[in-house]
Amino acid sequence: MKKLRKKDIKQEVFDLYDAYAHNKLDRREFIEKLSAYAVGGISLSALTSFLMPNYRDNIQIKQNDPSLKTETVTYSSPKGGGDISGQLSQPADADDKLPGIVVVHENRGLNPYIADVGRRAAKAGFISIAPDALSPLGGYPGNDDDGRELQRKRDRDEMLEDFIAAFDYLKAHPKCSGKIGVVGFCFGGWISNMMAVKVPDLKAAVPFYGSQPPEELVPQIEAPLLLHFGELDTRVNAGWPAYETALKANGKEYQAYTYPDANHGFHNDTTPRYDAEAATLAWKRTIDFFQEKLA
Repeated sequence: MKKLRKKDIKQEVFDLYDAYAHNKLDRREFIEKLSAYAVGGISLSALTSFLMPNYRDNIQIKQNDPSLKTETVTYSSPKGGGDISGQLSQPADADDKLPGIVVVHENRGLNPYIADVGRRAAKAGFISIAPDALSPLGGYPGNDDDGRELQRKRDRDEMLEDFIAAFDYLKAHPKCSGKIGVVGFCFGGWISNMMAVKVPDLKAAVPFYGSQPPEELVPQIEAPLLLHFGELDTRVNAGWPAYETALKANGKEYQAYTYPDANHGFHNDTTPRYDAEAATLAWKRTIDFFQEKLA
């Protein structure tokens, strides 16, 4: 049986996975529809396995990396879920106070990919916190399917409060300079947009393929925005023209990039939607943006 490659997979398959990952299809429906593409020597089990995240082989910064101090912390979110746990990471040898970054997960809790992104931010010279909005329900359960199911049980506005509370936690941290940005992916992109609305002291927001805030809230945005989109992500991209019009009408500072032939989730290096060129460039732009705005 041949080894699957990204170029062997039709775009309709990635669109199916996107629908499944965003609760538009249950697993039975997903597998049923996916079976139509198990042809030409590609088995359904091989196709399913290929689409699912592979965390074991795709972690860039290990949790015990000696150049970092990485720990689990708990902070209070009185308007959200109560006690929230998260990964706090910072350079181990930092003497001076550091700018902070809140790293916001997708719609499945603090999985290994997002924890890795938090450590990447620390590697770049920031103190980062990657909260787990599933904390009130026991935390990320160890797989994304159950994580999505758990996250659906929480109110998203209460989860927004959990990440705003993470901003407050970082701002009060003795190793943080008080200049803080947020980066988020998918659901976390929406959180990033909404934190730009809700947190006047936020210094920068970087939504990766995140849904947009209501147009009437755009005047409240004070933080500069850096927005990343995948060209093939028609679902999220549909809301961008109106959002851009509102940002321009209200004189807001923003930069936006659309990455050619990239899917929703292109930064996530644990699934075949990953686009190495787009992800590398988008992350470099993100770190450069934070270094400029949080200096």
